[in-house]
Amino acid sequence: MADFIELNTFVKLKCFAATGGQAKLLIRSGAVIVNGVVETRNKKKLVADDIVDIQRKRFVVNGKEIRS
Repeated sequence: MADFIELNTFVKLKCFAATGGQAKLLIRSGAVIVNGVVETRNKKKLVADDIVDIQRKRFVVNGKEIRS
């Protein structure tokens, strides 16, 4: 059982990318901020209560988004 969601999956879940390739390009471009820091690793593990900013929209990772 995992208690995280990968950043690229989260980006797709929030509809900022339709494919994994698009998510990777968006993340690598520096357009995603995790907990106040630009994140360029597409496999970054997010846990509950992490704050993710994508294109001026803020999200808080919740338990429902974390895969089990």
